[in-house]
Amino acid sequence: MNTIVINIGNTNIRFGLFNGDNCEISWVINTKPYRSQDELYIQFLNIYQAYNVNVESIEKVIIGSVVPQLTYDISRAISRIHGEKAIIVDRNTPSEVEAKSKQMGTDIYANLVAAHHLYSNRKKIIFDFGTALTASCVDEKGETLGVIIAPGIITALNSLIHDTAQLPEIELIKPKSVLGLDTVSCMQSGMVYGYLGMVEGFVDRINKEVEDDCFVIATGGVSHVYKPLTEKIQIADRLHTLKGLYFLGKDL
Repeated sequence: MNTIVINIGNTNIRFGLFNGDNCEISWVINTKPYRSQDELYIQFLNIYQAYNVNVESIEKVIIGSVVPQLTYDISRAISRIHGEKAIIVDRNTPSEVEAKSKQMGTDIYANLVAAHHLYSNRKKIIFDFGTALTASCVDEKGETLGVIIAPGIITALNSLIHDTAQLPEIELIKPKSVLGLDTVSCMQSGMVYGYLGMVEGFVDRINKEVEDDCFVIATGGVSHVYKPLTEKIQIADRLHTLKGLYFLGKDL
């Protein structure tokens, strides 16, 4: 079965084309500026054409969203393309994972679901490097142990740049050294190693609290920057949230 999965985030909208349980193609568009249903319809058709996606071969469309005002417009545009309604999944969608909170975001819930399906028989921590940096923990039975939410790396970096008069925009890459001698490398060190220290500290504190050595997964736009810098992250998977949305909507 071919399935399109759409993850509507605060910064980006990520699409994945699944053949069975395998995501074969993925692409990303920017969430802002907001577009009308007609604009979204045309944009989606153009992207399908660019990636050689055969509309008639798609049997199901699954949408998860943390931006309510976009959910309706995107689902309507998708319905026009595919001729049927998309399946909307959220924290109330049944799964083997116990959400435990009526306030849990769809993305966090999907991360927990994907981790439970893909890395069973151990406790897991999932770091999502998105607009917010989240760390969520689930045990072997699918029970949610808790979540941490902090400002995201890009969110913090943009705030730093916009609220200062002389700090420039920078590329988020590993600097040559921890101590920088120019403004760009100094900022890169602060953002990369500062957040790396936060992530490693979270892992240590969570492991201590749950009395276990958790398997750690990183996902989100800049997860690839941090994975090579620490042994505390076992795997980086940008498609992790999409996979969770797929598992949530797979049997609906």
